Amino acid sequence: MTSPHDGYLLDNARPEAGTRFEALSALFDPSTRRHIENLGIAPGWHCWEIGAGGPSVVSWLADRAGPSGRVLATDIDTSWAAEATGGVVEVRHHDVGRDGPPEGGFDLIHARLVLVHVTDREQALRTMAESLRPGGWLLLEDADPALQPLTCLDEYGPEQALANRLRSGFRSLLAARGADLAYGRKLPRLLREAGLADVNADAYFPITSPACNVLEAATVRHVRGELVAAGLATDEEIDRHLENVAAGLLDPATSPMISAWGRRP
Repeated sequence: MTSPHDGYLLDNARPEAGTRFEALSALFDPSTRRHIENLGIAPGWHCWEIGAGGPSVVSWLADRAGPSGRVLATDIDTSWAAEATGGVVEVRHHDVGRDGPPEGGFDLIHARLVLVHVTDREQALRTMAESLRPGGWLLLEDADPALQPLTCLDEYGPEQALANRLRSGFRSLLAARGADLAYGRKLPRLLREAGLADVNADAYFPITSPACNVLEAATVRHVRGELVAAGLATDEEIDRHLENVAAGLLDPATSPMISAWGRRP
C-alpha cells in the first residue's frame, strides 16, 4: 500500500483530472452556488477559493464579486484554474496546510473536496478561520465516503458487486494516503471549535446521473495503476467495470457532499 507521503492520489497533472473537474462541476456547482448566494455574496466581496482545481467556481465568484471585488484562487497545482485568470481573479500556488495565510481579509472563503485530503487539516482550518474579516463566512464542503461507501446502492448483480469492490479498493488507497474518510460529518463541530458563529450544515447526495457515470469512469481510470499495483483489482476487472459503466448497466452514486458554513463574529 502507498504511504501518506506519496502524494495526492488524484493529482491534477493526470489527463483524467480535467474530466473529473467537469463531472464534479456538473454534480456539485449548483449546490455550491446556492450556498454562497444564501450567504449574501455581493459586489465588492473579497473571496478566497482554496483548492480551486477547475475554473468554474472561480469564474462564477468573479462575476458575483464584480469589478470592485477580489477573487484569489489557490491550489498546489494551478494549471487547471489558470483558465479563470483576468479581471478580479488572481491565481496563486499555495498549500493551505503548510503555507501562511495570504494578505488581506476575506468576506468569503470556500474549499470543496480539499480538507479531506490535507494532512495537516487542523492547521489548514485555522488558517482559513483567521483569514476571515469580521462578519466573513467560511464555507467548507467535503465528502464523507465512510457515511456512504458504495458505488451501487442497489447491488442486484455481479456488475454492481464488482463496482462496489472497486470502490472499496479506491477508499483503501485514499486512506493509505492520509485521507480522512469520515471528515465531512465533522465539519460543523470543527467550525464551532474554530470560533465561528451561526454554524449550519446540510448534505447533497447524487445517486445517479450522466455526470456520475463520467466521474466514476474517470476516477477508475485515474487510479487504475494504483489499484492493480496494490492487488485490489486486475486489469481485466477494471476493463469489465468500465465497459459496464459505458453500457449504462450501473447507477453510480457519489459519497454525500456535506456543506458546512460559519461566520467570524
